Amino acid sequence: MSRRFLVLQHIACEPPGVFEDELREWGGELERVEVDEGDPLPDWREFDAIIAMGGPMGAYEDDRFPWLAPEKRLIAEAVHAGLPYWGVCLGAQLLAASLGAPVAPGPAAEVGVLSIELTTAAAEDPVFAAAPAQFPALQWHGDTWRPLAGATQLARSDAYEQQAFVFGRAYALQFHLEVSVALAEQWGDVPAYARSLEAILGAGALPRLLAEIAAREAEMLGVARKLFRAWLERVGEPAPLAGSSRAAPATG
Repeated sequence: MSRRFLVLQHIACEPPGVFEDELREWGGELERVEVDEGDPLPDWREFDAIIAMGGPMGAYEDDRFPWLAPEKRLIAEAVHAGLPYWGVCLGAQLLAASLGAPVAPGPAAEVGVLSIELTTAAAEDPVFAAAPAQFPALQWHGDTWRPLAGATQLARSDAYEQQAFVFGRAYALQFHLEVSVALAEQWGDVPAYARSLEAILGAGALPRLLAEIAAREAEMLGVARKLFRAWLERVGEPAPLAGSSRAAPATG
């Protein structure tokens, strides 16, 4: 039976990218909700997993974005019930916030194709064990979270200690592996993104960043597919939910 995945998207130019390609090749069905456009949040119980992507807003900006509070409630309920979750950048920060970890601006923006280093715990994780000990990833964020009780840290970078964690069946990735050059060009077409990039990296930042992505694109997308396929295989038999007769898989 095909698995249904809820995709929480926060801006049109930040879809799941190669994660979506891998999902469709795996045979999963995807329902996209663009929460920033006012799409109503569905009942998470109708899905086998949640994928939450990035966006320009902060996970703590409930006053500016009224949909953030109900989205975080949905995430908290689903994750505590055992629904698998895959969060990227803002999606990672929303997971941390939903589980009670403070999320706030960090000391400086981290932007560029930079190195990710896995923790020793990652080698024992059923998903992150599929990745090399170090790999390049696209960073474009300024927020971070404090360590979360009950979570296992999976990755760090030179600039930010918190780069990935797992909590039960929920995974958070601060970095982007899913972005091709073509998708990054769409990011650059967003005026606010282009202005932000130049403010951080200076004039001509976009073509330099696109060149960095092009140089490591195959490597990044390859790691993305490995990690995401490992997650898909892990969630192939979803955990039972309250009031559900779903069979439980082995957990790691």
